[in-house]
Amino acid sequence: MTMTDTLTALTGKPLGECTNGELYLSLLKLVNEKAAQQIRPVQGRKLYYISAEFLIGKLLSNNLINLGLYDEVRSALQSAGKKLSDIEEVEPEPSLGNGGLGRLAACFLDSLATLNLPGDGIGLRYHFGLFHQSLSSGVQKELPDPWLTENSWAEKTDITYPVKLGGKKFTARLYKLAVTGYEGRTNTLNLFDIDTVDESIVREGISFDKTAIDKNLTLFLYPDDSDEAGRQLRIYQQYLMVSAGAQLILAECAARGCDYHNLADYAAIQINDTHPSMVIPELIRLLGEKGIAFEEAVEIVTKTCAYTNHTILAEALEKWPRTYLEVVVPQLMPIIEKLDAVVAKRTKDKSLAIIDKDGKVHMAHMDIHFTHSTNGVAALHTQILKDSELKGFYKLYPEKFNNKTNGITFRRWLMKCNPLLTGQIENLIGTGFHKDATQLTKLLAYENDTSVLEQLAAIKKENKRELCRWLKQEQGITMNPDAMFDIQSKRLHEYKRQQLNLLYLIHQYFEIKAGHLPPVPLVSIFGAKAAPAYIIAKDIIHALLTLSKVIAADPVVSPWLQIVFVENYNVTAAEKMIPACDLSEQISLASKEASGTGNMKFMLNGALTLGTMDGANVEISQQVGNENIYIFGQTSNQVIRRYAAGDYKASEWYEGDPNLRRAIDFLTGPEMTAAGSSELLSRLQTELKNKDWFQTLPDFSAYVVRKGQALADYAANPLDWSRRCLVNIAKAGLFSSDRTIAEYDRDIWHLGK
Repeated sequence: MTMTDTLTALTGKPLGECTNGELYLSLLKLVNEKAAQQIRPVQGRKLYYISAEFLIGKLLSNNLINLGLYDEVRSALQSAGKKLSDIEEVEPEPSLGNGGLGRLAACFLDSLATLNLPGDGIGLRYHFGLFHQSLSSGVQKELPDPWLTENSWAEKTDITYPVKLGGKKFTARLYKLAVTGYEGRTNTLNLFDIDTVDESIVREGISFDKTAIDKNLTLFLYPDDSDEAGRQLRIYQQYLMVSAGAQLILAECAARGCDYHNLADYAAIQINDTHPSMVIPELIRLLGEKGIAFEEAVEIVTKTCAYTNHTILAEALEKWPRTYLEVVVPQLMPIIEKLDAVVAKRTKDKSLAIIDKDGKVHMAHMDIHFTHSTNGVAALHTQILKDSELKGFYKLYPEKFNNKTNGITFRRWLMKCNPLLTGQIENLIGTGFHKDATQLTKLLAYENDTSVLEQLAAIKKENKRELCRWLKQEQGITMNPDAMFDIQSKRLHEYKRQQLNLLYLIHQYFEIKAGHLPPVPLVSIFGAKAAPAYIIAKDIIHALLTLSKVIAADPVVSPWLQIVFVENYNVTAAEKMIPACDLSEQISLASKEASGTGNMKFMLNGALTLGTMDGANVEISQQVGNENIYIFGQTSNQVIRRYAAGDYKASEWYEGDPNLRRAIDFLTGPEMTAAGSSELLSRLQTELKNKDWFQTLPDFSAYVVRKGQALADYAANPLDWSRRCLVNIAKAGLFSSDRTIAEYDRDIWHLGK
């Protein structure tokens, strides 16, 4: 039976007569049927990966690739005058994540299934995700981001679990979403929701009654925590996820013959960041209900659970007032108190307590004490955790600490989003890299092959044209595909330092006005959402949007410089932007970015990195060599010493560097205030001049010089630029999530054993 016959049977009429919506539903059904055939029984240990985010992106084409159906389906549709790309547009992007944390979790699920490892995700079925970003009137506005339809990848089940929240009983319902592996097994993403959620309570923007828990519980990812009700709502969400998840784990293990005393022989639980931390006391509570004594329950849970730390920022390590927990999860507080007492017997160091002297419960502390593994996500990150941020814990539990450098799935971030480059690589070295990313090193044989390098440049040019077409269609923006495309796409946060890029662009504006033209036109592209309550981050967005208007209106500057802000940055946008990038901005303050994964995606797609020695940039530079990356700025040790000394004064740098002072002063100059809000621009200017907590100003001059060098190199020798891009692609194999997952399994999970 041909694919045309199969699809015709599913649609009930000739393919040429079908709407794109009808074809999408038939393909969804086909994928689910094929995925079900790849479900395998579980032997030994199974992983449960608990995460507040799973940024899975659109699934249709990714699943078709993984199931080996993509080419056949595309050909059948082409024969009927249909385009698979048009049908992809029918699919809404799942609003289940926000940034790197969620994208990493999605890559890990893909790799687990590809490596034929039994491992499921556990999360929440958010109705509106983080939010839909609207950039109207030069500011970010937040709107709901609906994605749930009658026909969804996440299928409703009859499986429910009771969850007690705030002293009231709720019912968590399970939705199952199939996770396909590339030529591998099918696993599951388990998503929990409650039937009483009411989307109609959302009023202007994304505001809603935060106290109506039965109606709001899974409306949004990371609800606004600027007030007490919002902070408590986050705890409500987290407990729904871990309580329902823990009950699912115990039920599945019991069905396989587990008597709970040997839970660790059946389950491995990975706590992804601190959002799922309450799974520890919840599992202890549930095991106690099944007759297991507290001391044994603690031992069982410690053997079963492992923790991934994703941050060096102390403020991102969740700590909740015990009064909040007493309101939301009173049933857990006696257990948390007993765990704190256990810690007090292990160490006299009060800084390692779970409950501190101010009555705050430290989630990361509980994770480290009562799991058997704590891992960082890049070599530098893990070393900083050991040396400073978690030094006391490392002294107490040196055997628990290990590194697992993050990775990305090459199926999504090369084969799916960059078919032109994928095709060239296949022609040169075969298809082995699909499952063994280290085979990309075979490309080094073509490092000095002019025809290959020219073809690589031509592919990049076509991907840039495609991004131009897409942005023209989506936002009405016209870009010059012959310019260098410089992209900074990631969550908007001061430590990621979009404000450093902003100051550079103002500097370039002045240089061009003075007749100092760059060697090549520059299009600086941003994609980022700022948390609704993060005022300075939203001010940075406003400044970039305002500057883009000032530049666009200037006939002298606009031919040489353009700022583009991609609205509502998500996986779909990333799949267009990453293959088109020439220069990848990875400019976080050294010692503050745990890893980064965008840096890996850009590298894999043939962009050169402009970055600090931070996170996985360190390992990227080690792979490609200093000549194939643009490193600048302070080292992590310099930054850490500066923080320890407490002697950084932004005002001194502002006064001491005329170029820096000129750029910062421009924020409230007549050109900017005429195009934007003087209040917002002034607030950002004051922050940079007087505080600059993430040390933008000390790195400014080095950034200007290094970026100038990149522009000069790009213009002077395009063939050598392509050669260096090829080296980056060839050396990207280390950053496959298949490698990361294999290391997790080898060192922590021991799945199927």
